[in-house]
Amino acid sequence: MDKTRVLIVDDHSILRMGLASLIGTRKDIEVAGDADGGPAALKKFMQLKPDVVIMDLVMPGMDGIETTREIVSRQPDAKILILTTFGTSDKIAAALRAGALGAIMKNAAFPDLVKAIKTTARGERYIADEIERIMEDDPPVQELSQRQLQILEQMVRGLSNHDISVSLGISLDMVKEHATSLFAKIGAANRTEAVAIALRKQLVAT
Repeated sequence: MDKTRVLIVDDHSILRMGLASLIGTRKDIEVAGDADGGPAALKKFMQLKPDVVIMDLVMPGMDGIETTREIVSRQPDAKILILTTFGTSDKIAAALRAGALGAIMKNAAFPDLVKAIKTTARGERYIADEIERIMEDDPPVQELSQRQLQILEQMVRGLSNHDISVSLGISLDMVKEHATSLFAKIGAANRTEAVAIALRKQLVAT
């Protein structure tokens, strides 16, 4: 029987050890290795060539979204399963856009995790029911451009349009144009609503 080889990526060692112990009870899945963050995950992935990467969504520094994007850029057919304790619909959607094939909560029953791993290993999408409910209850906003994210981040910091134009080295009219577009994408009527949505959905670093 060919075993599905997995790489576990999470910044908590206890979780990595716990997952490895559970997976060790299976005859059809084995842990190829583990990593405590994005940079280590990239190195281990290229070394080990696992069938599936179990990827934590929220990690300090290089998070699961960026790590997924980097892995997929190097290996387009990489199979990545997002594993998260909590996650906004926008972060989960961003991970899927980055190339992840599936997503499941960390509190899922082990048989469900096994199913997610096996489904992902086949190259098929797996979105857990709880993740589906998160996406339905709070639909993700449209993807923002890098410039729009920069402007939104500075709005959250309290900068005026004039200050943002100086900080980013663009015209005031350009700031206003980007702001109008990003308001439409996130469903905000004004700057105050945009900041509130950005904070609630964790669209920018704070």
